Amino acid sequence: MFKRCCEEIEKEEKDRIFCRHDMAHLLDVARLMMILNVKEKLHIDEDIIYATALLHDVGRHLQYRYGIGHEISSALIAPEILQDCNFSKKAERKILSAILKHRDTKTHKEKNLNGLLYRADKMSRACFCCKAEKWCNWPRNKKNLIMQY
Repeated sequence: MFKRCCEEIEKEEKDRIFCRHDMAHLLDVARLMMILNVKEKLHIDEDIIYATALLHDVGRHLQYRYGIGHEISSALIAPEILQDCNFSKKAERKILSAILKHRDTKTHKEKNLNGLLYRADKMSRACFCCKAEKWCNWPRNKKNLIMQY
Protein backbone atom coordinates (compact mmCIF):
# COMPACT_ATOMS: atom_id res chain seq x y z
CA MET A 1 0.00 0.00 0.00
CA PHE A 2 2.84 2.40 0.87
CA LYS A 3 4.49 1.98 -2.54
CA ARG A 4 1.14 2.37 -4.30
CA CYS A 5 0.47 5.64 -2.48
CA CYS A 6 3.96 6.92 -3.34
CA GLU A 7 3.31 6.11 -7.01
CA GLU A 8 -0.03 7.96 -6.90
CA ILE A 9 1.61 11.01 -5.29
CA GLU A 10 4.30 10.93 -7.99
CA LYS A 11 1.60 10.95 -10.70
CA GLU A 12 -0.15 13.91 -9.08
CA GLU A 13 3.12 15.86 -8.72
CA LYS A 14 4.69 15.05 -12.11
CA ASP A 15 4.36 18.66 -13.29
CA ARG A 16 4.86 20.29 -9.88
CA ILE A 17 7.76 22.76 -9.79
CA PHE A 18 7.62 23.26 -6.03
CA CYS A 19 8.60 20.89 -3.21
CA ARG A 20 7.63 17.32 -3.90
CA HIS A 21 6.46 14.73 -1.44
CA ASP A 22 8.68 11.92 -2.67
CA MET A 23 11.01 9.47 -0.96
CA ALA A 24 13.75 12.11 -0.76
CA HIS A 25 11.42 14.36 1.26
CA LEU A 26 10.30 11.52 3.51
CA LEU A 27 13.87 10.44 4.22
CA ASP A 28 14.95 14.05 4.81
CA VAL A 29 12.20 14.34 7.41
CA ALA A 30 13.32 11.05 9.02
CA ARG A 31 16.97 12.21 9.07
CA LEU A 32 16.05 15.53 10.65
CA MET A 33 13.79 13.82 13.18
CA MET A 34 16.67 11.54 14.17
CA ILE A 35 19.04 14.50 14.57
CA LEU A 36 16.53 16.49 16.62
CA ASN A 37 15.65 13.42 18.69
CA VAL A 38 19.30 13.14 19.78
CA LYS A 39 19.89 16.87 20.21
CA GLU A 40 16.71 17.34 22.25
CA LYS A 41 17.28 14.11 24.23
CA LEU A 42 13.74 12.87 23.52
CA HIS A 43 14.68 9.17 23.38
CA ILE A 44 12.00 8.31 20.83
CA ASP A 45 12.44 4.88 19.27
CA GLU A 46 14.02 4.89 15.82
CA ASP A 47 11.29 2.65 14.35
CA ILE A 48 8.61 5.09 15.53
CA ILE A 49 10.51 8.01 13.99
CA TYR A 50 10.96 6.30 10.63
CA ALA A 51 7.36 5.08 10.47
CA THR A 52 6.09 8.57 11.30
CA ALA A 53 8.34 10.27 8.75
CA LEU A 54 7.56 7.80 5.98
CA LEU A 55 3.79 7.90 6.54
CA HIS A 56 3.14 11.56 7.31
CA ASP A 57 2.38 12.47 3.66
CA VAL A 58 1.15 9.07 2.43
CA GLY A 59 -2.33 10.44 1.68
CA ARG A 60 -1.13 13.49 -0.27
CA HIS A 61 -2.61 12.20 -3.55
CA LEU A 62 -6.09 12.27 -1.98
CA GLN A 63 -5.60 15.94 -1.11
CA TYR A 64 -4.82 16.69 -4.75
CA ARG A 65 -7.75 14.66 -6.05
CA TYR A 66 -10.48 15.30 -3.49
CA GLY A 67 -9.37 18.26 -1.37
CA ILE A 68 -9.01 16.15 1.80
CA GLY A 69 -6.28 17.58 4.03
CA HIS A 70 -3.32 15.23 3.65
CA GLU A 71 -2.86 14.99 7.40
CA ILE A 72 -6.35 13.45 7.55
CA SER A 73 -6.01 11.21 4.50
CA SER A 74 -2.57 10.06 5.67
CA ALA A 75 -3.97 9.21 9.11
CA LEU A 76 -6.70 7.15 7.40
CA ILE A 77 -4.22 5.17 5.30
CA ALA A 78 -1.44 4.72 7.87
CA PRO A 79 -3.14 2.23 10.25
CA GLU A 80 -3.23 -0.55 7.66
CA ILE A 81 0.46 -0.08 6.91
CA LEU A 82 1.36 0.10 10.60
CA GLN A 83 -0.59 -3.10 11.30
CA ASP A 84 1.17 -4.85 8.40
CA CYS A 85 4.46 -3.80 10.02
CA ASN A 86 3.37 -5.17 13.44
CA PHE A 87 3.36 -1.87 15.32
CA SER A 88 1.56 -2.00 18.64
CA LYS A 89 -1.71 -0.11 19.13
CA LYS A 90 0.10 2.26 21.51
CA ALA A 91 2.76 3.07 18.88
CA GLU A 92 0.08 3.41 16.23
CA ARG A 93 -1.79 6.00 18.34
CA LYS A 94 1.39 8.07 18.82
CA ILE A 95 2.25 7.93 15.11
CA LEU A 96 -1.29 8.84 14.04
CA SER A 97 -1.35 11.75 16.49
CA ALA A 98 1.88 13.12 15.01
CA ILE A 99 0.58 12.69 11.45
CA LEU A 100 -2.68 14.47 12.30
CA LYS A 101 -0.85 17.37 13.98
CA HIS A 102 2.06 17.84 11.57
CA ARG A 103 0.48 20.95 10.01
CA ASP A 104 -0.75 22.46 13.30
CA THR A 105 1.47 25.40 14.26
CA LYS A 106 0.61 24.89 17.96
CA THR A 107 2.59 21.65 17.75
CA HIS A 108 5.86 23.46 16.96
CA LYS A 109 7.26 23.59 20.49
CA GLU A 110 6.04 20.21 21.76
CA LYS A 111 8.90 18.03 23.00
CA ASN A 112 7.42 14.77 21.74
CA LEU A 113 6.81 12.92 18.46
CA ASN A 114 4.21 15.48 17.37
CA GLY A 115 6.60 18.41 17.70
CA LEU A 116 9.49 16.44 16.29
CA LEU A 117 7.59 15.70 13.06
CA TYR A 118 6.32 19.26 12.78
CA ARG A 119 9.80 20.76 13.13
CA ALA A 120 11.55 18.25 10.87
CA ASP A 121 8.91 18.57 8.14
CA LYS A 122 9.29 22.34 8.04
CA MET A 123 13.10 22.14 8.22
CA SER A 124 13.24 19.66 5.34
CA ARG A 125 12.44 22.25 2.69
CA ALA A 126 15.62 23.26 0.87
CA CYS A 127 14.43 26.73 -0.18
CA PHE A 128 18.01 28.00 -0.20
CA CYS A 129 18.75 25.97 -3.36
CA CYS A 130 15.29 25.61 -4.91
CA LYS A 131 14.98 26.64 -8.56
CA ALA A 132 11.32 27.59 -7.98
CA GLU A 133 11.88 29.60 -4.77
CA LYS A 134 11.15 32.96 -6.37
CA TRP A 135 7.68 31.73 -7.47
CA CYS A 136 6.86 30.00 -4.20
CA ASN A 137 4.00 31.57 -2.24
CA TRP A 138 5.45 30.65 1.17
CA PRO A 139 6.13 33.82 3.18
CA ARG A 140 9.83 34.69 3.13
CA ASN A 141 10.10 34.32 6.93
CA LYS A 142 8.97 30.66 6.64
CA LYS A 143 11.42 29.73 3.89
CA ASN A 144 14.57 27.82 4.79
CA LEU A 145 17.12 30.12 3.19
CA ILE A 146 19.97 28.75 5.32
CA MET A 147 20.73 25.05 5.75
CA GLN A 148 20.82 24.00 9.42
CA TYR A 149 21.42 20.23 9.32
